[in-house]
Amino acid sequence: MTASIPQLPLRDELFLLGHDDDTGQPHVHRQTLALGMAGAVLIDLFLAGRVTLGSNETTRPAPVAHLRLRLDRPVGDLIADTALASIRYAHPTATVKPWLRGSADDLYERTRAGLLAAGILHHHARRRLAGLIRADTYLPTDTKWTVVPRARLRYLAAGREPPNDHTAALAGLVAVLGLTPHLYLDEDTTALTARLKTVADQHYRQVRDITAAVDAAVGDLTTAAYR
Repeated sequence: MTASIPQLPLRDELFLLGHDDDTGQPHVHRQTLALGMAGAVLIDLFLAGRVTLGSNETTRPAPVAHLRLRLDRPVGDLIADTALASIRYAHPTATVKPWLRGSADDLYERTRAGLLAAGILHHHARRRLAGLIRADTYLPTDTKWTVVPRARLRYLAAGREPPNDHTAALAGLVAVLGLTPHLYLDEDTTALTARLKTVADQHYRQVRDITAAVDAAVGDLTTAAYR
């Protein structure tokens, strides 16, 4: 199934899984989803060998690890290359959680625009309340764009195929963002979330560190909302 379509960047798959297929409404707060997508961008750059995480102090916790360029060469993707530039010119050296917050600012809109330009989303505008209010909806042009990543996560959770680094990272992000119920898998959501986290934890430490930083940044949003 997965061979019939190109593998999208993690941020794009997370955007698509983060919305209802029929209504286009986000399953979680847009800021929360944007933080997850910022983490996805960083993970893709790490997996591509472009960035690395390190620290000057071995006792520092993962969410404050420094971001450093490993290969200063364009990826050929506007969002990814913008992220590289932000790391390259950061002074002082960027650390993970603040970088996620800064990168998330307009990432939702930029990702949606890229999916529209690629023909993966289509825009539908309609009027409500006798034409007084315009409602904009963005929906996938084909169900395959969400069916395929859901299927990969299903196979991963069931142990039917060994997870690659991309799918393992997607599993971790889906779990920490609370998107597991929206995978539409007929099983215990709590147990499924635990399995996705377990698989994700078996892969690169740096990917786990980024995912943990996403989780912490989302937690900061929740805390701020109650102040």
